[in-house]
Amino acid sequence: MNTIKRGLTAFVALALSGVAFTAAPAFAAGKLTISTPQDPGSWDPIDTFLVQWAAVSTNIFDGLTYRGPDLKLAPGLAESWEELDEGKRIRFKLRQNVKFHNGEPFNAEAVKFTFDRLLGEQGAKGPQRSNYTAIASVDVIDENTVDLKLKAPDPVLLTKLAGYGAMIVPPKYIQEKGEDNFNVNPVGTGAFKFVSYAPKVNIKLEANADYWGGAPKLSELEYRFISEPATAVAELQAGRVDIVIPPTIPIGMLPVIQGDSKLEIVSVPGPTVDALRFNTRDGITADPKVRKAIIMAVDRATIVKSILAGQGAEIASFQSALSFGYDPELKPLAYDPAAAKKLLAEAGVKAGATLQIDIRGNDATMNEVAQVIASYLQMVGITATIKPYETNVLLNDIIPQGKTGAMFQQKWGGWTFDYDNTAYSMYHSGEKWNPYDKDETLDKLLESQRPLTDRAERERILKEIGKYTAERALELPLYNTNAIYGVSKKVKGFIAPPDNRLKLTDVTVE
Repeated sequence: MNTIKRGLTAFVALALSGVAFTAAPAFAAGKLTISTPQDPGSWDPIDTFLVQWAAVSTNIFDGLTYRGPDLKLAPGLAESWEELDEGKRIRFKLRQNVKFHNGEPFNAEAVKFTFDRLLGEQGAKGPQRSNYTAIASVDVIDENTVDLKLKAPDPVLLTKLAGYGAMIVPPKYIQEKGEDNFNVNPVGTGAFKFVSYAPKVNIKLEANADYWGGAPKLSELEYRFISEPATAVAELQAGRVDIVIPPTIPIGMLPVIQGDSKLEIVSVPGPTVDALRFNTRDGITADPKVRKAIIMAVDRATIVKSILAGQGAEIASFQSALSFGYDPELKPLAYDPAAAKKLLAEAGVKAGATLQIDIRGNDATMNEVAQVIASYLQMVGITATIKPYETNVLLNDIIPQGKTGAMFQQKWGGWTFDYDNTAYSMYHSGEKWNPYDKDETLDKLLESQRPLTDRAERERILKEIGKYTAERALELPLYNTNAIYGVSKKVKGFIAPPDNRLKLTDVTVE
């Protein structure tokens, strides 16, 4: 990778001359500024499900395992692991001489504390615990060895350990400073250390010169929370932002960036899918005939072609083609407005019926898509109104509390690239993202595949889940989008991850 030369000559000259100075970095001076559309509100790994959290925190925290942009699993804070007892115990050998940013040692006790906390009372307050409930206990074997004992094998667990709730946290720091402090003053073992956080404004990080994976080539990172796409792109053009990350850039603004000689678009196939999910409990969308009619009333192929400009693909279930469990034989319900009208009539829905579509207010592409969907629905006799929400309000209040309209936007990253991560969260009774539906058959299907080590059988059940949810029409599946980054050509060594989990250790800025 290239390194930054600016400031390095003076550093070397001082070092050779023997001049004393303090706090000399082992990395090249340089600051990278990134625009992200959302402030997660808390930096605690167990508090979040947001890809925008991971875009920042992949640089602050480490997991026992690591999965990079190539989607291959690699050692993280664990140098190695082995599966024992027919997959019901995993033994991890931990890296030695690793420290948290506050100087606290990383060891087996820190691993135990992390998972006891995640699976305990504190973790129950957040959305991550259900991803890790296969873990029965964490046993410290010695300072550098730990066993995860499982209630049943979990074939996705090693991937889950690479992100979000499984990020290893410092016991002493949290116990002494408290949970509220940790939310806004995160400490991890990652390549960058927390400096400051201004809610709704920015979070600043500095290089961790002692990072176990090697010191970063940058000295500073700043993430600016810019929810308005036009503002983010303008800041990129002005040179005040170096990278704009997904899903900020609307398709309609791609030519603006492509036409600027200082900038480039980096687009990679990703796991992110968009749907308008249904309120299956109340109103006209409680009737599956109405839900199917709405799906058939919308020409999604045209939406992908005309609005996404080829930066995506139509989906039949709420997952991308990169997802384990994806069924290429499952086809979307065909666009058929005549059949839609017939179903609506059978359901007793009269012309002029109304419904509300809730969306993220800062998602310009979805705003345009929702307008088109409203037009399609108008043609079959349904009047749709669109209600935009501030993203955090929609995700943390409106959806989980079951206060949505008849349809609501769900954008999901599927970061494990395994349909279980999406399907369990969306469809299992009592989950945060399933405020309306309770289906015993679906619950049993979801639960039955989790402990299976037979990969083919698990895939069969996941495909069955996709087919079952499509038959019940639990959402209007829309599209799988590419991850689109706007990048200054001053940035070198940047590899665009499909899942927004930016690892910036080797990036430089000219």
